[in-house]
Amino acid sequence: MTSKGRTGEGRGRLGSVLSGCAVALGCVLFLGGFAWGAIVYQPYTVPTESMTPTIGAGDRVLAERIDGDQVRRGDVVVFKQQSWGDLPMVKRVVGVGGDKVACCAGGGLTVNGKSVDEPYLEQSPGLKAKPIPATVVPEGRLFLLGDERAGSLDSSVHLDEAGNGTVPRSAVNARVDAVAWPMNGMLERPDGFAGLPGGVSEPGPLRLQVSAVAAGAVLILCGAAYGPLAAAARRRKAPAPRGTEPAGAR
Repeated sequence: MTSKGRTGEGRGRLGSVLSGCAVALGCVLFLGGFAWGAIVYQPYTVPTESMTPTIGAGDRVLAERIDGDQVRRGDVVVFKQQSWGDLPMVKRVVGVGGDKVACCAGGGLTVNGKSVDEPYLEQSPGLKAKPIPATVVPEGRLFLLGDERAGSLDSSVHLDEAGNGTVPRSAVNARVDAVAWPMNGMLERPDGFAGLPGGVSEPGPLRLQVSAVAAGAVLILCGAAYGPLAAAARRRKAPAPRGTEPAGAR
């Protein structure tokens, strides 16, 4: 065998090894990303329009499983409160224990006397949000409102109940990170709450998980494609069999 032949054979073996490694790593990233996502997130279909325009009725969201103690103002959470109904609900946290919350008396939402900018609300001249008198949130509880302030059945309609319409932190089991269908992407953390004590929460690892799945898919495709591409390249470079002549030769 010529040196040239041995060199080509060596390159072929190296390419096969690298393609196998790419496929193996791709499988780890692809399957690992999905498994990680299944552990951290739960899918949930929003049944009502109480969170429009942020989340519409029938939208499929991905909610990060969290403990209620991790909730911050501005978070959109999935919770279940028996006095509100037997089904999980999705609302936005606007007040935590110790806050004084008020809304819509000549302006928008205020927390501890500070006006909170809420660009995610529907901007409609005819939209009339329900007035909320100054309400103190008991410790260990959360004040929740829907982004569709005019019709949402939220803390504003439960003010006469124990806890001033709030729910305990323990009622929360997940925080919405993204709208998966339609693919509206990640929910932005609202800057209006960032200046209040405790700030806003950090996004979950969803972007990293999606990146792992995408990178794994690319590696699997590239590794699997190496064999057919290398074979095609060898066929193009293979010399013509002896005894054959180019067409037209005499």
